[in-house]
Amino acid sequence: MSHAHPPADAEPIVVGHDGSSGADRALRKAFDLARALTSPITVVRTWSIDSAPAGSLFHDGYVTSFSEVSERTRDLVTNETKPLCDEYPDVPTRFVGMLGQPAEVLVNLSSSARMLVVGSRGRGGFAALMLGSVSEQCVRHALCPVLVVPPSTRTRP
Repeated sequence: MSHAHPPADAEPIVVGHDGSSGADRALRKAFDLARALTSPITVVRTWSIDSAPAGSLFHDGYVTSFSEVSERTRDLVTNETKPLCDEYPDVPTRFVGMLGQPAEVLVNLSSSARMLVVGSRGRGGFAALMLGSVSEQCVRHALCPVLVVPPSTRTRP
């Protein structure tokens, strides 16, 4: 089965990925949509002082630059999602590590996105909430359509 490739300037489907199983489900759904729509994907992981990859803030006794931590964050999400991404070799995929709060970064990226895809709950607490704070903020403020992918334990009527 042959698939057309998206044009180089095609608006991507942007996916927030925090390393949770919900983020993996959102990424799989985004890949399925990207394949059907012949869109590229941009996988985004944000970081802060509290959530930077282990050992990335200090190196050889020196504080690491923000760009280096962003690079390590990008490498981490690239490696974590590689098995899933390998299932979709026909979908152009870009990885981004970025300093900032997840909802704010994703909403900013939504201005040039075809769609934003997020899990309904990530690594944050309050599992009883219907939508996590990141997905809720994305739904309220994104500048493109938003797909919130529910947890796999959800039962269908």
